Amino acid sequence: MRKVSIALAGAAIAAMVAGTSALADGHLEKAIDARNAQMTLYSWNLGMLGGMAKGTVEYDAAKASAAASNLAALSAMSSQGLWPEGSDSTAMAGKTRALPEIWSTYPAVAEKGAALKEAAAKLAQVAGNGLDALKGGVGDVGKACGDCHKQFRMPK
Repeated sequence: MRKVSIALAGAAIAAMVAGTSALADGHLEKAIDARNAQMTLYSWNLGMLGGMAKGTVEYDAAKASAAASNLAALSAMSSQGLWPEGSDSTAMAGKTRALPEIWSTYPAVAEKGAALKEAAAKLAQVAGNGLDALKGGVGDVGKACGDCHKQFRMPK
């Protein structure tokens, strides 16, 4: 778990540095790539946990703990540099599904991010304590993801 947290922290620092140094050239595309990578990591870890909760993936306490810890670390990571104005689905059509409302309703976005962070932290505490404990927390994380996506992500 510590190695994953260190790797995620390193990725976060690299993303922030890349975002800062990339301001002159291609910064919007790089920011979109970085946040898409973050969303892919969310999806990978939540997919494993959701599979365990649904019974399509065998429950494994160590893997559940690791995946939940990854989600908690990802949700705690500052993504401030990943959302520059102009990197929305209107300005960058075909490159992102982020709706422009993200930038005009920031307090709502921050609340949704805080809900995800809280749900992921709670899940990380219980995911390795058995399938029932995992099931109890996975739904809250999925709800937090869905609440943000429904309001701020363009449908496919």
